[in-house]
Amino acid sequence: MHVVHDHDGATETLAATVDVAESFLARARGLMFRASVPSDYALVFEFDERKRRDVHMVFVPFDIDVLWLVDDEVQATETLSAWTGLGAAAADRLVELPAGAASDVAVGDTVRVTRRDA
Repeated sequence: MHVVHDHDGATETLAATVDVAESFLARARGLMFRASVPSDYALVFEFDERKRRDVHMVFVPFDIDVLWLVDDEVQATETLSAWTGLGAAAADRLVELPAGAASDVAVGDTVRVTRRDA
């Protein structure tokens, strides 16, 4: 899998190393207790419905970019500070990336999670 950003007729890979937080425990833990993540990494949270999704940075010692998506359209994007950051928006998918990885992503853009061969 990888995470790609479609904008202005171009496609940019945001992450080539992607984990999906599928279980309740994986979703609750998120990036907590990790010392760092690779620069090409994303953690994806997929949900069955659009709803307000909160993200907190408790026990996450590095800044991250968060994208809130609905049907692959970016609803909100925010860089959250280590330890104390909080963010929330409506989404059916969340994507967490290293800080700066989503600096060119704007509300209304398309961000897709795809298979490598897609």
